[in-house]
Amino acid sequence: MTIKNKDQIALMREAGKLLWETHQVAREMVEPGVSTAQINQAVEDFIEGHNAEPLFKGVPGDITPFPAAVCASVNEQIVHGIPNDRPLEKGDLVSLDIGLRLNGWCADCACSHAVDEVDEEKAKLLKVTEECLRIAIREMKPGVMWSTIARNMASHARHNGFSVVEELVGHGIGTEMWEEPAVPNYHTRGLPDFRLHEGMVLAVEPMVNAGKRNIVRLSDHWTICTRDGKPSAHFEHDIAITAKGCRVLSCGPHGEGWAL
Repeated sequence: MTIKNKDQIALMREAGKLLWETHQVAREMVEPGVSTAQINQAVEDFIEGHNAEPLFKGVPGDITPFPAAVCASVNEQIVHGIPNDRPLEKGDLVSLDIGLRLNGWCADCACSHAVDEVDEEKAKLLKVTEECLRIAIREMKPGVMWSTIARNMASHARHNGFSVVEELVGHGIGTEMWEEPAVPNYHTRGLPDFRLHEGMVLAVEPMVNAGKRNIVRLSDHWTICTRDGKPSAHFEHDIAITAKGCRVLSCGPHGEGWAL
């Protein structure tokens, strides 16, 4: 676990603002008829055009590296969806997870979007998953045990009839995309608990399923889906612990963003 000083957090904030702008490029393209491959190309061009590095492209896998700058996961796909030429359709739910490195510092955040109008189940799933992240942002401050926050996030999802993915968790972030500690979205004794301290920066990313929590990985070796085929949603921000609370690093220049 690494503690960042104020100057380092300021550099992470610059990376986070660029990532926010990148997400706006992607969001404006989310409409029927546009493919996730087209979104990925626009994102990759934008990141590289701002002298930054796409974090996800080339990440090693069990069989093959991840081939894109965006994890684009549609409907029952939870995370790590590989962009393709299938046009998005009205009623789809698409989760876009993007990461970049700027001046040596990483930013990583995700947002799920409705493609035009979605059904009642997907609309509620989007709302509740975003609220889970909002709970974390509201409760994160020095001295609090992470397990307390994780329990509250999971309870909110389950109270609304949904399930929380347990095989995939958030993480610390800094000069590397994945740093200690592991940041689960549910209470578990299977991972070390930790107390929040000023200077910690965590990528908090609730993943919530409309059906059961069970998952399956596709034959492309990357895409993680719900086993029952029900939709899933994913929201993520990079969050720094401050002396009095926390600061979202991956929001817009005026503090705008999902779960805020």
